[in-house]
Amino acid sequence: MLKPVDPGPQPERPIGELVSELIDDGKAYARAEFDLVKTIAAAKARALAMPAALFGAAFVSALAAVTALAVGVVLALARLIGPLLGGLAGLLLFAGIAAGLGWYGAQRVKRDL
Repeated sequence: MLKPVDPGPQPERPIGELVSELIDDGKAYARAEFDLVKTIAAAKARALAMPAALFGAAFVSALAAVTALAVGVVLALARLIGPLLGGLAGLLLFAGIAAGLGWYGAQRVKRDL
């Protein structure tokens, strides 16, 4: 087997050049780490966008359910008949929508993270 040819003694590089190269390498490493953190944060933000929108829609639906209940109670007190059942039906409808959207949002968070 052939041995590699020894090129001879390597000239020593000045300390300033080595320190400068070390600083440049450190800066490049820090930039790469920062870019990695930015990429990870952007990916997590994209993953949370849809569940956040679903939770927002669930909140709006829950507000609609409370409003429907309040209107139903007021109308029931005004007439003491039928409108309460309408208010309860609206409450059940919007509460069901809010529960469904909230459940779906929670499932998306579990799946995406």
